[in-house]
Amino acid sequence: MDRVKAAVCRPGAGGDLFRLEELTVEDPRPDEVLVRFTAAGLCHTDLEVAAGRMPTPFPVVAGHEGAGVVEAVGRAVTGFTPGDRVVASFSFCGTCRNCLDGLPAYCPQHFPLNFGAARADGSVGLRDASGEPVHDHFFGQSSFAGYGLCRPSSLIKVADPTLSDDVLAPLGCGVITGAGAVWNVLRVPPGSTVAVFGAGAVGLSAVMAAVVAGAARIIVSDTHQSRLDLAVQLGATDVFDTTDGTDTTGGTGAAWIRELTGGRGVDFSVESTGVPEVMSQAVAALAPLGSAAILGVAPAGADLRTNAFALLEGRTVTGSIVGHQAPAVLVPRVLDLHARGRFPLEAMIRTYPLDDIGKAVDDARSGAVVKAVLLH
Repeated sequence: MDRVKAAVCRPGAGGDLFRLEELTVEDPRPDEVLVRFTAAGLCHTDLEVAAGRMPTPFPVVAGHEGAGVVEAVGRAVTGFTPGDRVVASFSFCGTCRNCLDGLPAYCPQHFPLNFGAARADGSVGLRDASGEPVHDHFFGQSSFAGYGLCRPSSLIKVADPTLSDDVLAPLGCGVITGAGAVWNVLRVPPGSTVAVFGAGAVGLSAVMAAVVAGAARIIVSDTHQSRLDLAVQLGATDVFDTTDGTDTTGGTGAAWIRELTGGRGVDFSVESTGVPEVMSQAVAALAPLGSAAILGVAPAGADLRTNAFALLEGRTVTGSIVGHQAPAVLVPRVLDLHARGRFPLEAMIRTYPLDDIGKAVDDARSGAVVKAVLLH
């Protein structure tokens, strides 16, 4: 067993969501890969888990946007060798209809394999100083630890040695969630109009993807002016601040978008806030035959309300998880665009040492940083 420093979530932690501890990690089983994580993105989902608002068991090591280096492989693993650089993404069974169709995010085992924070047999690979088990395998990785046990199917090899760890880390979730919704769900064509609700990492990734797709107009709303400024830098054509729940004209986001578009509305909208009222605005902003992609995670039991008659005009609403495509396909696509200067995702990243995870959490909550990346 190797010793590893990790940010652990324990019950009753109060405002201190993560506690730095020294754990031990098992050697990989025959079908596992041991990854030495060098960087991990901090995602809103990690904060929800740490706050106890998800049914993930405690104590647990979260983190699901990891990048690192293969340290060791189980004897049954093929395709990976020690020293390989990898991006880690979520777990899936690999044998169900959706997995075989190239849509592993919709695997029926998605929830237990990822939020269950354990192997499929219920065991874990981490233990604390007293020998007690600590839940791992969170989203196939638990990358808030310096080492993690992963399924080979959750890993994507990175060939370019010049890519920095902090750029690689967010690719496993947030970046491909936003980009994949634009490319794979909405299939935004050149010349179209797109509205993006929420300018976090997911929303700004959708902006960059819409630019790549050739959208003629990209409208972005958020409650932080600094994020709106960044959206413009990344290609947004129009932005509006909704700090008080409305836009700068005193109306709703949908009304402002209709005014901008001469009363027509947009061809496509992307919602990434997780706020049900904003989801409704994303639908209300659509032109006839328009499509909305809902990406944000709403509170349990929340309803999305929309005008039923408006749907008769050909409007569609769909959800999307982690880019609606296998990460092994989508991550290389983003990296290719990044290499050509067409997907500058580093613009939204700020790095923190793992020891400063509390500061990273505070900055993420306040909106001072778009994508915090923890360095091991």
